[in-house]
Amino acid sequence: EDVDRWEINEAFASQAIYSVRALGLEKAWQDGRVNPDGGAIALGHPLGATGARMASTLLHGLGRTGGDVGVVSMCVGTGMGMAGVFVRE
Repeated sequence: EDVDRWEINEAFASQAIYSVRALGLEKAWQDGRVNPDGGAIALGHPLGATGARMASTLLHGLGRTGGDVGVVSMCVGTGMGMAGVFVRE
């Protein structure tokens, strides 16, 4: 409830579905707060720049909707990953 927008890497549709369920984000998904502009399938998955694309999508989305808190999660390849929390002050 404290997060206004979630950007979850979805290079594959099954990956996004799993992440939403595993993180308990079903309500956020239904409210349109998870990947509201689409994910990597719709917006692109540029190798080496996916994280920048996702962070940019998150920040611009927060600005458009007046949200204050956003979370972005990214795969790094070879089974690694990272996440970031952005708070607008």
